[in-house]
Amino acid sequence: MAYWSWGDPANPRTVVCVHGLSRQGRDFDVLAQRLSAHCHVVCPDVAGRGHSDWLAEPQQYQILTYAGDMVQLVQHLKASKGITAADWSIDWVGTSMGGLIGLALSTVPPQATGAQLRRMVLNDVGPRLRYEAIVRIGDYLGVPRQFATEQEAADYLWSISTSFGPHTPAQWLALSRPMLRPAPGGVGFVLHYDPSIAIPFKAIDAEGAAAGQAAVWQMYDGLKADTLLLRGAESDLLDADTAQEMTQRGAKARLVEFAGVGHAPTLVADDQVAVVEGFLLA
Repeated sequence: MAYWSWGDPANPRTVVCVHGLSRQGRDFDVLAQRLSAHCHVVCPDVAGRGHSDWLAEPQQYQILTYAGDMVQLVQHLKASKGITAADWSIDWVGTSMGGLIGLALSTVPPQATGAQLRRMVLNDVGPRLRYEAIVRIGDYLGVPRQFATEQEAADYLWSISTSFGPHTPAQWLALSRPMLRPAPGGVGFVLHYDPSIAIPFKAIDAEGAAAGQAAVWQMYDGLKADTLLLRGAESDLLDADTAQEMTQRGAKARLVEFAGVGHAPTLVADDQVAVVEGFLLA
């Protein structure tokens, strides 16, 4: 598993930022740069994405697999910093799938992971996800595509990502470049991820999505970390009622919504970065 490292690797104050389903660790470049003067920021490419290896068995592209990988990552970071204290803590920023991975990780005892979760940012994700949005994402996930130029690829990515909210052309190109890899034969570009990540995702039906809610609510209700919940005010994945319920039970998250944004805030805009930075560094 590859990861991007910002700031002093010896700094014990550590923030792990984990991306969404079809994204990769470079999504957090802007946030990581802002935090790097105070923290060591680690942004992994989840298995099957970015520069990380692809899995031989597609059915292993599951949240619990990724959470197991993150246990290994946290143990690796602790060892590389030379930390022996049992009460070492880290912060977590998880966008969509990255938030679900963080919730799964929170169920693993600190003596097994090597660290406690101090603060958690859940970016447009919760225990109850609207099935219509899952279907929308499944319509484009894993479809083979090849692009002649970076700009052509960026235009396509924008066509499936307008819910991310307003971005300047420069901001969007910066978010799009790490999403690309040279096409086989070296002519043009393809998307960075293993198309097989779509296999288990597209197998989710309405009944299965509903059945998973109870397990994720149980994870959330047991979460001990101080929690910030971000929501795009127009999100089609995390509805307003679920977000409000998350402020009333379990970790009782502090909720911040961003107008004009759907699923999910990219944490590039100054106001979004400032909210996360203020929460983590307070």
